[in-house]
Amino acid sequence: MVLHKNNGKPRPHICNVCRKRFTRKGGLKEHKLLHTEGNERSCAVCDKRFRNQLRLRRHMVFHTNKYKCVECGRCCQNNACLTAHRRIHSGEKPFECSVCSKSFARVDSLVVHSRIHTGEKLYGCHVCKKAFSTSSTLFSHMRVHTHENKRRTHSNRIPHHCPYCGMLFKTNNELKCHVRIHTGAKPYSCRHCSDRFTRLRQLKTHLMKSHSEGTWLTCHICQKKFGRGSELKEHLCRHNGVKPYVCRECSKPFCTAKDLKSHRLVHSDIKQFGCGLCGKSFKCKYYTVKHFKICLDNLDDSDS
Repeated sequence: MVLHKNNGKPRPHICNVCRKRFTRKGGLKEHKLLHTEGNERSCAVCDKRFRNQLRLRRHMVFHTNKYKCVECGRCCQNNACLTAHRRIHSGEKPFECSVCSKSFARVDSLVVHSRIHTGEKLYGCHVCKKAFSTSSTLFSHMRVHTHENKRRTHSNRIPHHCPYCGMLFKTNNELKCHVRIHTGAKPYSCRHCSDRFTRLRQLKTHLMKSHSEGTWLTCHICQKKFGRGSELKEHLCRHNGVKPYVCRECSKPFCTAKDLKSHRLVHSDIKQFGCGLCGKSFKCKYYTVKHFKICLDNLDDSDS
C-alpha cells in the first residue's frame, strides 16, 4: 500500500453511481464519463464505436503504435502500461504483499489484493448497499439486479441462468460447465484411451496420472504432487502455518481467501442457491450441486 501514490490522502469526491472515491474533482469528472450512456463516438480509423469520449480517447492511442511491445507487438495506452505489460514476458513481479508475501507484476494489483487483508470495501451497490473491494466484483454483482428486473419483463438476458434448474451464473462459461451436469456431456476426450471428461482440468490431471503426460509440481516438504501452481501454493501455506486471512466476525484465521469465503457462510442466514427439482435451499453452491445430483437420481429411479 505504501507504493500507491494516493495512499493516505483524503478522497472527498464520491461517484454517486458506483461509490468510488477520488482525491481530485477532475478525477471524479473524468470517471463519470464511464457511466455516460447513449452518446456514442466512432473511431475514424477502424469504425469501432464507444459509448463516450473518454473511451474513444483511450482507444485512439492504440492506432499510434507509440507504446508497442517489441516481443508480441501489442500496443498499450501509455508507457506505464507498456512497462507493466513487459513483465508478462520477463516474469518479473516486483510488488510483494507485506502480509502473505504474494508477488504481483503491477502495483494496482497489489493494492487490490491488500484489501483482502484490510477488509476495505470501496465500491457499494446503489441498489442493495452491499459493498465490494473491487469495481469488477461490483460490476459482476450488478448483473444479479439486472436479471431480477429482466425477469419481471420475462426476459432471458444476463446473468446466465440454467434452463434445467434455474441456477444463476455470472458468465456463460460457468453456465456451460454447469449444464453438463444435466446433459451428461463430456466434451474433453483422452487421445490415448477412451476416457472422456466434463472439464479440461480433469483431462489434464488424467493425462498426468495415467499417461505421464505433463509436468507435476512437487511439494519440497512432503513430496505431494499437484497439477496446478495455485494448488501447490495453497498447499505450502498450510505447511508454513501462515494464516493471513482473518474473519471479521469471529477473528478466526485462514490460510487462503477461498477458505475464508467458505467460512463466512457460517455467519450468514442467506441461502442463495436452490434446487430446481425440490426447492430446497443451500448456502453453498457445492452442496447444491451435490444435492441436485442425488435428487436427479431419485427422480430417475421413481420414473423407472
